[in-house]
Amino acid sequence: MTKTLIFAHRGANKEAAENTRSAFDKALAYPIDGIETDIQLSRDEVAVLWHDRDLKKLKLPGQHVDDFTHAQLQAMNFAAHFAGSSAPEGVMSLREFIAAYRARCGLLLEIKNRDWERVERQELKVRKTLALVGQVTDDRIMVSSFNLDSLVYAHRFADQFPLVLNLEPEHSVRDAQRFLHDHPFLYGLCVHISTLDVDMMKVVRERGKRIAVYTCDSDAEITRALTLGVDVLISNVPDKALQMRDQ
Repeated sequence: MTKTLIFAHRGANKEAAENTRSAFDKALAYPIDGIETDIQLSRDEVAVLWHDRDLKKLKLPGQHVDDFTHAQLQAMNFAAHFAGSSAPEGVMSLREFIAAYRARCGLLLEIKNRDWERVERQELKVRKTLALVGQVTDDRIMVSSFNLDSLVYAHRFADQFPLVLNLEPEHSVRDAQRFLHDHPFLYGLCVHISTLDVDMMKVVRERGKRIAVYTCDSDAEITRALTLGVDVLISNVPDKALQMRDQ
């Protein structure tokens, strides 16, 4: 990486329903470098793209993606919550996403872990994600998670795969230092913009790792990330981030 890459957060989610084909295609109307998306499992164990813990946006509060089969999720309109959506869109599978976009831009695949899931199901999600991606020879496809155990498990199956640990806003520079020291296989960290500073950059760079930052939307946030020289800037307004970077 020779410059900060701009990744669209769940696609162009200000212009179309997040994590839908419409949002991804609209994001690629700009010269973005990549797309960040979220992976969960349907009841019948199909990897699909959805961020939220529940389906409240679809007027199904208290119900989750894993309460429904893939066919049932495809029959729902995952774009209905977005004002101005023109056509219904069923859930997009990870298989469809990779086939459609891996040749067009970089991909950051965040594996979502839920409190109610058994460990075996979380591990299955990791295995399915790695299998669908297949062999990687560079960092155009990276897998991330807030769940360190999932990344440790992933490393057992694909020890050359770029695995990125997401840090919460409450994680400090000391936490980052500890994670990288204890788990040298990590390709890098994805940190919250509120924790990004010179010290955080130093901890990551001293270990030869990559750093991504989420979610940079304001001018001040984008400027800070660009000035510090992060590798990946994740934004809900990728068009603005691109314009600021390329100026």
